[in-house]
Amino acid sequence: MDLSQSTTLIACLATVSAAVIVVIASLRTNTAKVWREEAEAQKERADRLAGDLTEIKNRLARIESENARLIGLLTALDPARLSLVRLTQED
Repeated sequence: MDLSQSTTLIACLATVSAAVIVVIASLRTNTAKVWREEAEAQKERADRLAGDLTEIKNRLARIESENARLIGLLTALDPARLSLVRLTQED
């Protein structure tokens, strides 16, 4: 093998090596981009679920408050019914 063939072979190997390095870097960059987008989507979902949970808690608190008020009204009207309500309530 003479110097010209060696130079050509080295140039080809360098080109292939550079192409492989570019492909690997591109894959890493794209993989990081995909993971970042997935993480952002999961965070948005978690935030939305947290908001839904807060809304459910607030509704439950209002329902419990209304139930207490209704039980108060019921006992004011007919105290005998209070024992029936207490029997049917589950704590």
